[in-house]
Amino acid sequence: MLHRIRAGVAVAVLALCGQQPVALAAEALTTNQPADSLSFVDLATMKSVATLAIGGKPAGIALSPDRTKAYVTAPDSKELVEVDAVSRVVTRRLALGGGPLGIAAHPSLPEVYVADWFSHRVIVIDAQSLTVTGSIEVGQSPSGLAVTPDGRLLLSADRDSDSVSIIDIATRTRVASIPAGQRPFGVTIDAKGERAYIANVKSNDVSVIDIAARRLIGTIPTGRRPYAVALARGRGFSTDQYGGGITVFDLGTLSPIKTVRLCDHPEGIEADASGSDVYVACWGDNVLIRLDADTLKVTGKADVGDGPRAFGKFLR
Repeated sequence: MLHRIRAGVAVAVLALCGQQPVALAAEALTTNQPADSLSFVDLATMKSVATLAIGGKPAGIALSPDRTKAYVTAPDSKELVEVDAVSRVVTRRLALGGGPLGIAAHPSLPEVYVADWFSHRVIVIDAQSLTVTGSIEVGQSPSGLAVTPDGRLLLSADRDSDSVSIIDIATRTRVASIPAGQRPFGVTIDAKGERAYIANVKSNDVSVIDIAARRLIGTIPTGRRPYAVALARGRGFSTDQYGGGITVFDLGTLSPIKTVRLCDHPEGIEADASGSDVYVACWGDNVLIRLDADTLKVTGKADVGDGPRAFGKFLR
């Protein structure tokens, strides 16, 4: 599973630590697992503009609050790799051991969270010193991670426990475990921090969780082996790996709208900041696809490295 196992059109964002605003290009950064690399795709032209060697079969990716750094998990070398996304170089590496997979960054603090598949915990990392500062026990085989927009809670999809952990970030404690579908993998939280959408790879559905109430409020059928979910224009988009497409569903009614056939093994998915476009990494076709969130038409396609996963937030 370890082997198979954002943001959009930003004009300028503030950097951490008192730095001046940094102008960023609209790019996607895809982790290419078999290729041991990271592809940089210009979203205006939908062309790959650079490739960076990472090593360790990179899978998960998260971006710093100012989008100038990318944090990549490397399951084979058991590392966290820090990348300067502006100069496109690897800056630091941190040995973690275990099975680092899913990853998320705090929206305002210099802190990164890594799911350790083998030791059933979330590792807390100080992004300034790039050192481990804590560990939080969760369910079996944690996969996808996501932080609420207010930075208070961290959610972990615990694949082999068929559940989702809710973690209080301030106290670094698990405060709830909520049943999901079978083999939850990707987790996405809405912009208000109210609901979480969990892709369940075995039960072929998406679980919807009310975060404040800490309970399951809905289940949406999808295609085969849903991997991750994006949210845009009042819709949800689930990448169905074995179905070769995306299940589109209504966020109000929690009902499927349409299935869009797209590519071989769609995996990582994220909507841009405007919500107008959704970007999908296609493992089998080695491409990044741009999908219009309203018309559901493909409007661009970029060649990337072999086996793109882009598991996490990869648009900057």
